[in-house]
Amino acid sequence: MHIKCFWMSVVSVVVSVWATAAAQAADPPSTKLALSFKPKQADVEYDRPSEKDYAKCKVKVVRKGKASGWVVTGPGGETLRRFMDTDGDNTVDRWGYYLRGLEVYRDIDSNGDNKIDQYRWLNSAGSRWGIDNNSDSFVDTWKVISAEEASREAVRALITGNLKILQPLLLSEEDITQLGIPSAVSKQLLDQTADPAAKLQKNRSAAKGLSSNTKWLQFINSIPATIPAEQVGANTDLFVYENAMATVETGKSTALVQIGEMVRIGNGWKLAGIPQLMDQNSVQVGGILMHPAVADTANPPVGSTSDDPGVKKLIDQLQKLDANSPASTASRSEIKKYYVDRASILSELRKQSKAPELRAQWTRQLTDGLAAGAQTGVYPAGLDRLKELETQVKKSSEDNDVISYVTYRRMLAEYNIGIRAATDEKQPAIQKKWLKDLEQFAKQYPESRDASEAILQIAIAEEFNGKTKEATAWYRKLVTDYPDAASSSRAAGAVRRIELEGKPLQLSGQGFPSGTVNSEDFRGRVLLVIFWATWSKPSTEDLPQIRALYEKYHSSGFEIIGVNIDEEPSQISSYLKQHKVTWPQIHEPGGLVESPPSKKFGIIMPATMFLVDRTGKVVSRDANVTDLKTSVPQLLEGKNSKLGSGAGLKGAKTN
Repeated sequence: MHIKCFWMSVVSVVVSVWATAAAQAADPPSTKLALSFKPKQADVEYDRPSEKDYAKCKVKVVRKGKASGWVVTGPGGETLRRFMDTDGDNTVDRWGYYLRGLEVYRDIDSNGDNKIDQYRWLNSAGSRWGIDNNSDSFVDTWKVISAEEASREAVRALITGNLKILQPLLLSEEDITQLGIPSAVSKQLLDQTADPAAKLQKNRSAAKGLSSNTKWLQFINSIPATIPAEQVGANTDLFVYENAMATVETGKSTALVQIGEMVRIGNGWKLAGIPQLMDQNSVQVGGILMHPAVADTANPPVGSTSDDPGVKKLIDQLQKLDANSPASTASRSEIKKYYVDRASILSELRKQSKAPELRAQWTRQLTDGLAAGAQTGVYPAGLDRLKELETQVKKSSEDNDVISYVTYRRMLAEYNIGIRAATDEKQPAIQKKWLKDLEQFAKQYPESRDASEAILQIAIAEEFNGKTKEATAWYRKLVTDYPDAASSSRAAGAVRRIELEGKPLQLSGQGFPSGTVNSEDFRGRVLLVIFWATWSKPSTEDLPQIRALYEKYHSSGFEIIGVNIDEEPSQISSYLKQHKVTWPQIHEPGGLVESPPSKKFGIIMPATMFLVDRTGKVVSRDANVTDLKTSVPQLLEGKNSKLGSGAGLKGAKTN
């Protein structure tokens, strides 16, 4: 059986399969024609050889079952393109584009009408999968899209003002129905995205400095929050980012874009608001779903159905106020008034509540509101009111759980406000007081739900200050006293890292973009392990010198493993290419806090480096570039290298 292949046009590729033994295979299309095809989406990074290399490229016919098509290979035999007829109807319906031998993007004609209606980004290009119902090159529905990728699309919509880009990202009525969110809450959510065209243009007009040259840089949020179904009265648990942000590059400076509340719908993420550029007068407003008022509406406090007319009136006022809470684009005065009015109602409810459980819940909600208002800068007086509330709960001998709840949030608000406003000279004193407050809190309220977090903050601060012994003691206390705390495994990892020197390194993880990377495979060589992130300035600043060391000593037995701790992998490939990084990489989801490699060693900042000798034992768990210039050649020569690690992170560069 022979295959006769021909190109119908630049838009449609046809593969004909002839079943007669006498048929002769026609010449495949020319390399130039095969490489003239481009992805329908413009943001794809793929291999594009220069015309002078076309002669070294090849186009060959491939068949597998009923599927057939062409594969274009480059000068080194690497795959550049793959155009396939997957259903045997003699028409190409899948166009694949490759980068460094891996497919990174695919155009798909899923219904055989010779029009591309699906776009998929693959491997190092990310996880997006878009559906284009009318084949106009704009995605109508995202079948798969990560939160980070959704933020990038949102920024693109803001830059271009194109509603077609933004619309499929917005939370819809169908999404809300699917989640089973109650009408009282869904109305607030839908109000945020109502009339998106007008709101997008308004935000774009106010976005001074944005232009077609503005570039999305990164998604700067930590892990998403889980909202139990019963908290909002939904059908299922919700996964949300309360107030997602992204950084963009505008010329020589960077700026923040508020993406707002994001909700996971199936395999994608949706926005509950319109993106806007932040400036010095902008106010960051928390999301609707994580607002205490939403929990009140769906799951009111025990005893809130009091027969007392006064209490009923106050609850009605609170629900009405929350139903009309200001949007993220509201003025500072509107948002301040909301915080003030809500605090007044909650204060009165707290006073009139007789049941301890009900009084405690109103107190927590009042605390959260005052702390949020104070820390956003919209309601500065909220901190004073929070201090007054703390005094009241301590005087009234309320439950220790309530007292500790108010105390910790007052401490946190006071610290955040103080450190943000302090000069460089005053910051050490504020840090010292914060550390003292944390120690006192952990001692006074050991049963508090916040005690484990306080201890973790103390341990990290002690390590930064170079007090390794004290830090280790605090980390151990967290592991021993609070084994079920979310931060316990991270603390155990920190102890493992601090005590790593002289011990064999055991590190294995998912390779980027594929495979597995294991430190054991580098036994017999001098190995440097670098925990890094694309958003970390120190990681980037150290790269030129590290790359120079690698180029100089690699042939002598010097190896490097990079462990990337970005939340999402979409920026890794371009970063590695830009900075000419060629050594193996590990990347697993979870970022700095939750990724398995980072958690295993309790990594607290990027640019942390381990140096390992030829026997596989760790020589330094806190190496720096200056040390490496001396220690790497010494270790390669078989000499012992004494590094000054273990001195802590005091004075280290931060991101």
